[in-house]
Amino acid sequence: MVTRFTIARGAAAAFLLTGAALTSAAHAQEVELPNTLSVTTYDVGAASYNQGVALGTALGNAYDMSLRVLPATSDVARLLPVRQGRVEFGLVGSESFNAVEGTEAFSAPEIGPQPLRMLVGSNSDNCFTLGLRGDAGIETVDDLRGKRVGWVVGAPALQSNVAGFLAFGGMTWDDVEKVEVASFGGSWEAFINGQVDVVTSLTTGALPTQAAASPGGLKWLPLPASDKEGWARLQEIKPQFSPRLATLGPNISEENPLECAGFPFPVLLTYPDREADLVYNMTKAIDEQYDNYVEIEPGMIGWADERQDFLWVVPYHEGAIRFWEEKGLWSEEAQAHNDALIERQEILMAAWEELADVAEAEKTERWLERRREVLEEAGLPVYE
Repeated sequence: MVTRFTIARGAAAAFLLTGAALTSAAHAQEVELPNTLSVTTYDVGAASYNQGVALGTALGNAYDMSLRVLPATSDVARLLPVRQGRVEFGLVGSESFNAVEGTEAFSAPEIGPQPLRMLVGSNSDNCFTLGLRGDAGIETVDDLRGKRVGWVVGAPALQSNVAGFLAFGGMTWDDVEKVEVASFGGSWEAFINGQVDVVTSLTTGALPTQAAASPGGLKWLPLPASDKEGWARLQEIKPQFSPRLATLGPNISEENPLECAGFPFPVLLTYPDREADLVYNMTKAIDEQYDNYVEIEPGMIGWADERQDFLWVVPYHEGAIRFWEEKGLWSEEAQAHNDALIERQEILMAAWEELADVAEAEKTERWLERRREVLEEAGLPVYE
């Protein structure tokens, strides 16, 4: 399925380009974007898909261009078209960390570590945790034992999210009943239909909202920051997560916040060979159109420039760095961190190339062994 956005005309344009949109449109000539761009993301209805829709609408209205939003059901499927140059950007989640590390789905013989680069990340007032059916009798992480948990086939990043949250409570997948579902959207369908008790998700998006209104209802698993041992276990599996107090999502609010796990989601990224000018202009356009897409999708408040985390686990593209330097937000610390991440990528990529002639049947095992060796030799954390 492809969702395509083009500039509205006539009365529709007059309606859309009001208020803050008129202000942004006045500066549109400063941004130069192609007539058409594409971005891959999660299933229709997922939070990242909805944000891609809102971004496409805002950019289309302001710059007379079209953004195609392409849903894909697996981690690799969201990044492979970007690597091949058929799609310019990916709007993805924690699979970006697995991709740069060459772990999980990206340890496959035909894939390997990916030299990804970021443009922008969303640090919103939502978060990641486990969605719980309201009638499943789950209040804390200890209550997860024996419950039916959605296992999204072909999405190891989502599977490791669950593994991390189970580890918070000292459990593994062996302590719950694994229920295979075909996609992220399918996990929520099974949840609403009463086929699973637990799914992993961002707290915002159409699917959690639907679940909250369903007969079974929706609760969220709390991950208290005060549980230092639980967080240490979680971060051994998902180092990109950190404690966050969320106020955005069904059944949570500023009056009823949720302690949960946060990291930039979604992140907009590409590959280092993408033209620096294109990346610069895309980053600039995203910054200029902030008011417009947040009006469409409030969950995108995390895209604000003051919420950017330049010390995360994926390095930034040179074109994006140029823009963030112009904004006065890029620091020497950020540059040093970025350089270190790129050096880590180069170590991993070189190790992968060493195994180019290894038979496919042996390559994943040999790669994971070699990956550990080169990281330990460089004095770097392994993150397994």
